[in-house]
Amino acid sequence: MYCSKCGRENPDDAQVCRACGAVLIRPQMQAPSIGVKSSGMAIAALVLGILSIFTCALTAIPAIILGIVSLVRIEKSGGSLTGRGFAIAGIIVPSVSLPLIALLMGIMMPALARTRQLAFRMVCGTNLSGIGKAMQIYANDYNGAYPRSGGKDGIWRGRIANWQADNRFNAYELRPDGTGGVGNISSCFYLLVKYCEVTPKSFICKGDVGVTEFNPADDAAGNTDLIDFWDFGFEPDTHCSYTYHQPFSLFPLTSSSEPGLAVAADRNPWIRSPAYEGKDISLFNPEGGRGAIRVGNAVTHQEDGQNVLFMDSHVAFEKRPFCGVNNDNIYTSWDGGDIRIGALPQIGCEPSDKLDSLLVHDGP
Repeated sequence: MYCSKCGRENPDDAQVCRACGAVLIRPQMQAPSIGVKSSGMAIAALVLGILSIFTCALTAIPAIILGIVSLVRIEKSGGSLTGRGFAIAGIIVPSVSLPLIALLMGIMMPALARTRQLAFRMVCGTNLSGIGKAMQIYANDYNGAYPRSGGKDGIWRGRIANWQADNRFNAYELRPDGTGGVGNISSCFYLLVKYCEVTPKSFICKGDVGVTEFNPADDAAGNTDLIDFWDFGFEPDTHCSYTYHQPFSLFPLTSSSEPGLAVAADRNPWIRSPAYEGKDISLFNPEGGRGAIRVGNAVTHQEDGQNVLFMDSHVAFEKRPFCGVNNDNIYTSWDGGDIRIGALPQIGCEPSDKLDSLLVHDGP
């Protein structure tokens, strides 16, 4: 060991310099360095915690789990791992954001559902507008008569005889002279598919639960063209969402009918549908509040109202069912009482006169 004062060499165990008597100072030995690094798991927890704010909490649970595990590992590392702050932040950020996200979702979900229903309503109105144009084309080709299946004096029945028949006589059970027979509402609509190139999709309202687009392949008729059928398959009520002014009566629609008459609309609330039972008409009160009036509206659009196609070709979303001529209830026939209420529709019912709108669909 060398003396720092005089520079003389001394034995390693000497305490003072033998030459000058100065106290010898031994150099401090440095402890070996230990490798210290940040916990990658803690950093991942922080990243996932921040992402949870922007992913509607999808990464919140993984962030919290990684944060807890990384804290445990940091504690057991003996100082070789750092990142405690990252881990804690990875736990706290999603824990705080979860209630906020839940609150935002509670606010947004009803708004999103409402937007979805408005979209369904718009598409439904577009469908009816296209159906109205097709009916005018049909009427021009058939001396002003609107679509009617069966014979001129045929009766309304829930199903026609044979939707796959090779001619209309067998389809509707017509007499040899073309009279009599049976028809139904959906087969009246299907005449627009046969003769006016309307697609089956146009008869579907997305708000109508239990109804799907008609596909012949689903009824083992995939090798046949749509124009060769007479109705929407074996269960036509599950492939057609709309009501039609009762054509099996003394007052069917023609191109010269009153412009204010309703031609077609969403399902009749009083008649059973694939997903709903018919409502109780005794609960409907046109003089009551909004809730009592909503009872008379179609179920299809959350009872807010119904899309209605009128004879003058315009389609409107009506918030009450008594929107026909003289405030006539479009879903009932007039029975001489309050025209806004009318009589409960059933198979065989008819409009009371040429100004009475009566929109019906075939019950399941």
